[in-house]
Formats: sequence, C-alpha cells, structure tokens
Amino acid sequence: MLRRSLIKAAVAATVLASSPVAGQAAETLRFGHYAATGDSAHKAAELFKSRVEELTNGELEISIHPSGELGNSQTMLQGARLGTIDLVLVGNPYFTAFAPQVNVLDLPFLFQSSDHAYKVMDGEVGEELMASINQSNLQGLAFWEIGFRDLTNNVRAVKEPADMDGLKIRTTPNPAHIKAFELLGANPVPMPFAEVYSALQTGTIDGQENPVNHIYASKIYEVQKYLSLTHHAYTAAPLVMNFGRYSRLSPEQQEAIKTAALEAAAYERKLNAEESESSLQAMKDAGIEVEENPDIAAFRKAVAEQTRADYVEKFGDDLLKKIDAMAGN
Repeated sequence: MLRRSLIKAAVAATVLASSPVAGQAAETLRFGHYAATGDSAHKAAELFKSRVEELTNGELEISIHPSGELGNSQTMLQGARLGTIDLVLVGNPYFTAFAPQVNVLDLPFLFQSSDHAYKVMDGEVGEELMASINQSNLQGLAFWEIGFRDLTNNVRAVKEPADMDGLKIRTTPNPAHIKAFELLGANPVPMPFAEVYSALQTGTIDGQENPVNHIYASKIYEVQKYLSLTHHAYTAAPLVMNFGRYSRLSPEQQEAIKTAALEAAAYERKLNAEESESSLQAMKDAGIEVEENPDIAAFRKAVAEQTRADYVEKFGDDLLKKIDAMAGN
C-alpha cells in the first residue's frame, strides 16, 4: 500500500513539475491584429498561438484580438512600442513613421511576383528592414503579408489611369501609396482599415485597395460595385513584439516565438495563394463587376518612375538595386 502511494505521489510530482503551474502561472501575451476572423492573417495567428503554446509546453499562452479590438493599426503598433500590447501584426506602411526605409516595400510595381517578394523579405534585404524596425523598442519576428493590392470603387470600372480621375480612394499612410494615387489623378485618403467599411457605406470615400482575399474576408465587396485587378503594389505585414517583453523571455521561449512566427508566415502565404481564386469567384457571384485585364503597363508608366525617384532621393538606391537584382532569379 505504501509503495503504491509513493508511486502515485511520484507520478503526481512529475506531472506538476512539467506544468507551468508548478513553478509559476503561464504568461499570457496579448496579440492584436487588423484582420477579420475569416481572413488568412487571423488563421495564421491561430496557428501561431497553438505552436507557441505547444513549443513552450504551456509556459506561454497567446490571447488573440482580431479586427482591431485593441485599436486601429497605428494605435496597436504604438501600443507594442510602449509595451501595452505584446504582439502586433499590421501592414508595413504603418512602420514608415519611425522606420522610413521600410517604405521601399510599398513602391508601386516593385515586385514581379509573390516569389520575388518572398526572396526579398526572406533574405538580406528583409533582415536589413527588420533591423531598422528593431531600433524602435520592437523585436521583429517574421514578415507575414497582406499581399498584392487591387482596386475597388463605387463610381466606375477602372481599366486605365484616366478612369482614376477624381476618385476618393482610401490608402495606407505610406508616402509612396499616397503619391501614386495623386499621380493617377485620384484623391488619396489615408484611413485606418477598421474605418473603411463604414466610410464606403456612407460615401465618405469612393473606393479602397487591398488583395482580393482580404477584400472578401472583410466583406468590403458588400459596399462596392467595381473591382480592378491592378496588382499595383505589394504589402508585407511584419509581426513584431515589444522588445522589453521579448527580452524577459528565456532563450528557449524566444526561439519558440520565432519558430512559430516563421511557420505561421509560411502557412499564411499558402492560404493566400489558395484563397485568392475562390475569393474572386465568390465576389463575382455576389455581383461585383470585375475588370480582370486593366492596362497594367499604363499604370506602371504613370507612377513607378516618380515614386522610385522620391524614395531614392531620401534613402539612396542600394535597397532598390538589391531588390531588382532578385527579380526572376
């Protein structure tokens, strides 16, 4: 009887020793992002959560807050810098206020394909850009993505640059985005994404630009008539963590966070590739009019040279040369 009791006690002690409750309660990290729960970014966040909790044996728990629950993108990013939010995923345009080099990723028609973009972000250029982000009390973990942006509006079908004249288009706060739409004759209106649906619904703006799967998941197609597959720019979404909170983690926990971030990035890219076609078809079925062959060459000619020149004037052409050299490789 005594031997059996000792065995039970030893088993119980082993279980307790392997549980975070034995030493200390599990740490909960708050993770805020912009995306709707049906969006690939949220699905990637759920994978990130499960992998972090698995890799740390429950020592770390992730509390996900989608759809701007913790504030709009700019507010959440500021919260991560201040330490009021632990983990944040937002589009790279929101980093340009304090890491302006990152603006290079949003130059119109910079990338020839998704593969081109991934080679850049997963290589030397990506490391350099993440290092510039890390100088602002943040720890960059991985480049997730929003993707190649397309245009929607309620006024007219857009096939060529002249069709943009006078349209009030919501943009990110990225200077290259704003400049590009000005060059096209549109009226760019920087606005947090959380406010876009209602602004379209009330007519405050005529249109917006985002990847098709993001447009579908966020139900923007419900308040838009026209979609043009312009693919005019690519937007990355760096996943970042407050540096102070990151530095207090053990080396093993830090490695788990980074591993999970990279796995989730790869998963999100896969989802985006799979969902783009089905999202486009679903919006067609819902009645949105799609221009599948806009004059891309004309759009590129109207905006690419000037936006690049503005970037080079401020930051030089070193990064651009590296990015261009990786096209088609």
